[in-house]
Amino acid sequence: MPSFDILSKVDPQTTENAINVAKKEIQNRYDFHGSKSDVDFNKKDLTLMLTTENELRLNAMIDIIIARSGKQGIDPRSFDLSKEHFASGPMVKKEIKLKNGLDKDALKKIAKSIKDSGLKVQAAQMDNIIRVTGKKIDDLQAVMSHCKKGDFGVPLQFDNMKS
Repeated sequence: MPSFDILSKVDPQTTENAINVAKKEIQNRYDFHGSKSDVDFNKKDLTLMLTTENELRLNAMIDIIIARSGKQGIDPRSFDLSKEHFASGPMVKKEIKLKNGLDKDALKKIAKSIKDSGLKVQAAQMDNIIRVTGKKIDDLQAVMSHCKKGDFGVPLQFDNMKS
């Protein structure tokens, strides 16, 4: 039976390239000259640590990183900006995690949406992916377009298509 997987992943190398481009832009921008702004990317944990003097520069750094990542093909929804910034002496710091994998809420939303669509397919949750199986490839393609239209709060990729 034909099947495919729905997942949400971020390529660490592409992310690192986008962060390096953003670092160069931050260093070269006029409003950051003479500032102690820094971006650290932990490739293993997929976390960013932003450090700067004030909240205005912090927001500018976040905008630059999201813009550069978007140009590299990384969805802006991959960045978890929910954590608040904190003060560390005269500096302001913010930790940003990259969402890698589907969490339980997103898995349930996607599976329920597929079942409610009325298509003759089965959606099975496996770890942090959803495997969709059906008798016809056309039904699977309809599920893909249905998932692209829906907003589940995470970027979705479709992988491992087998016929």
